[in-house]
Amino acid sequence: MAKGRDNWLLTPSAMGEVDAAAAASGIDSFGLMEKAGQAVAAAVLRLFPGGERFVVLCGPGNNGGDGYVAARALRAAGAAVAVFHLGDPAKLKGDAATARSHCPIPGEPLETWRPAEGDVIVDAIFGAGLARAVPPVVADVVRRVDEAGLPVVAVDLPSGIDGRTGAVMGAAFRAHHTVTFMTRKPGHLLLPGRLYCGTVETFDIGIPFRLVEAKDERLFVNGPQEWRTSMPTADAAAHKFRRGHLTVFSGPATATGAARLAAAAGLRAGAGLVTVVSPTEAAAANAAHLTAVMLKAVDTESDLADYLRDERRATFVLGPGFGVGPKARAFVAALAAACRHLVLDADGISAFAEDPKALFSAFADGAPRLVLTPHEGEFARLFPDLAADPALSKVDRARQAAARANAAVVYKGADSVIAAADGRAVINENAPASLATAGSGDVLAGIIGGLLAQGVPAFEAAAAGVWLHGEAACRAGASLTAETLINHIDRWH
Repeated sequence: MAKGRDNWLLTPSAMGEVDAAAAASGIDSFGLMEKAGQAVAAAVLRLFPGGERFVVLCGPGNNGGDGYVAARALRAAGAAVAVFHLGDPAKLKGDAATARSHCPIPGEPLETWRPAEGDVIVDAIFGAGLARAVPPVVADVVRRVDEAGLPVVAVDLPSGIDGRTGAVMGAAFRAHHTVTFMTRKPGHLLLPGRLYCGTVETFDIGIPFRLVEAKDERLFVNGPQEWRTSMPTADAAAHKFRRGHLTVFSGPATATGAARLAAAAGLRAGAGLVTVVSPTEAAAANAAHLTAVMLKAVDTESDLADYLRDERRATFVLGPGFGVGPKARAFVAALAAACRHLVLDADGISAFAEDPKALFSAFADGAPRLVLTPHEGEFARLFPDLAADPALSKVDRARQAAARANAAVVYKGADSVIAAADGRAVINENAPASLATAGSGDVLAGIIGGLLAQGVPAFEAAAAGVWLHGEAACRAGASLTAETLINHIDRWH
């Protein structure tokens, strides 16, 4: 995967190892804390130049040390500053103790803080490393800040957000802005944590990036840098068969629209030919709406076997509007036996709720050629044990699901996670709220299918499809529908 500060993600534990490696290499660790605290102070002054009082809330660890540095820098800039501490500051150790000793502002116990008009809060209590519920005194301060409507600048991550999972640990500050260091953490992107961070600024405090790279967790922010080298390129010799044939299965006459949305999206994403395979009784309904997309009647497993004799028909989307039942399972089994590539969505996923192992075993061999696109409920039907495990993050669940299914998994949501069977994963961040509309998932399945048809590997097709889907939604605007969304899909060049 691509290397770079903008797309890199590290869990809090890995970032702690990077900090330790920097110190072991001879880098002055207090110098790093000094840079972090100064960066926080600069952000606070830039964002709130008219703040009447800057209230710095310092915790019992290195996040608190960053806060003491920020408080000193704010005072040096001429601002009115107050410091409140959690616990006994005399028990601070290492760099945090040094930072406090250099801070000229006497602190007061956290529980004594009371909001005042014009206060700007600098949250330096816990940061990204919290993995337990916040103590009652912090929960009470969070409540008072919320009630007073005071702006918060968070250091590393709003206190109360788990940096690994994005979970709220009892209570959490809702920051206007968050300053983090070297890389973002999963909790900056995963819900609900993302909603608490405000804008996020990543500041380079001077740790050599090779030390970050050494803690590669194969987790990145989704974007072109993760899949651009796998995308198809057009040349003068290209023709429709070289650009791949995508087949989308239609449901019955009363449920044909979803398949047509997926088919149109696949064509727009670059597949050279797209066919809607339809039950005979739904053929007229589909024919009335299809132009560049072809139509073929297929009713039985025997009909499908005939259709599969043409090996150019290599990529399929099954699920949108298809119906849940034995037909879906039989068709998937036929595609697996014929070594076809498949995007399994919606009803196609739910069809295996009673026997997920039948699906996984059908695609167990060889390089992944299955893409699963479950939302939260569908994920729980295929992977009930993973969905029910509170210790797992969304990234953990997606990775384990992908390994179990030998598939690329798109664990959908506003914080979609795309995982590969080999452990790679990306978190998507470009999807606007307007995508929460009927049919948008069918469009996504079609985009991924269109990329698969052009020879893009399963994980890269899934990750690129999710990103292109989000970009199309941004271009379509807040009033998008699934139909208008398709017109804004831009093929990757």
